[in-house]
Amino acid sequence: MPRAVHGVNLFVCRSWFDVAHHDPEPVEGSPSTLSKPRPVGGVSNGLTEKGFSLLELLVVLLLLGLSSLIVLPAIDKGLREREVKQSALQLAAVARNLRSRAVYDNTLQRLIFNPLENSYQAAAGNKVVLSSDAKITGIEGAEPLGDGLMQFLFFPNGSLLGGEVGISSREGTSSYLIRLEPLTGRVVVVKGNRE
Repeated sequence: MPRAVHGVNLFVCRSWFDVAHHDPEPVEGSPSTLSKPRPVGGVSNGLTEKGFSLLELLVVLLLLGLSSLIVLPAIDKGLREREVKQSALQLAAVARNLRSRAVYDNTLQRLIFNPLENSYQAAAGNKVVLSSDAKITGIEGAEPLGDGLMQFLFFPNGSLLGGEVGISSREGTSSYLIRLEPLTGRVVVVKGNRE
């Protein structure tokens, strides 16, 4: 890399070889013609080829468009799967909270599901409707209440009515199973379908 010597910029100065061997008409293919930019159209009008041609820009835009066709659906699928996972984890957190409240307050707690509305709620809490990307696919072990409602009970001794709640994406590409263990009261989230 050239460096400045005593305030002189070496990028601007020509080497002694260029000054001493100045050829008014260089031979085609010589090192002096290869290093210099060629004039546009073969005519020396002071303009040189700089920048990109329209064809090069169109090729780059075409490649960007093709890559976005490949990448954007994968990103969209990942976002949908994330919504399903978040819904399953949120439901598990509500169930764990209800178990803790049952033990702490020494009162029976209820988790009520409405599969027709794709929602659930704690007996004294707000209704939570799952996102449009997630749906309740199955409830096993819950107590039926009528009108399609089902409930899980959390007892003050830490136990609960055992069962499973399935949540999956609308397309069925990803699914989660929330297991409620009856004796221990553990709430476990498992990726995948029932086994």
